[in-house]
Amino acid sequence: MKYSVEIIINAPRKEVVQKLEEPENLKHWQRGLISYKHLHNKDMNNAGAKMQLHYKMGKREMVLTETILVNNLPSELHATYDTKGVHNIQKNYFKEVDESTTEWISESEFQFGSFGMKMMGFLMPGAFKKQSRQYMRDFKAFVEDGASVSKE
Repeated sequence: MKYSVEIIINAPRKEVVQKLEEPENLKHWQRGLISYKHLHNKDMNNAGAKMQLHYKMGKREMVLTETILVNNLPSELHATYDTKGVHNIQKNYFKEVDESTTEWISESEFQFGSFGMKMMGFLMPGAFKKQSRQYMRDFKAFVEDGASVSKE
């Protein structure tokens, strides 16, 4: 399953990227994030760097492993996200609309390994796109207004 979503952020690309690159900011725009942990001492923003992300969504908990594939910021950041039965390839592009506006384009490809996840992807593809859009809206609110989804 593949899809693309985009959003306009009313902030300079440099500011958008600075806020995106700081792991401590994840809690402000990723609903359900409980914790994160770098998995080795490699520079956390370089290709090959891995981070483990723990989420609680409703009653279920999920652990994702993020692997950076390409970091060519400020223009692009590509990564994979893996959890049981799901492999997500995400390509993110950040374009300067003008000196105070940034367009974020996110291309996602989900590959499902288990029958249950394949059925969920087939029956509910909109749920994945909706989640991506929500993260982007929350990130926009965090960058533009300092709004946080964190319950801390």
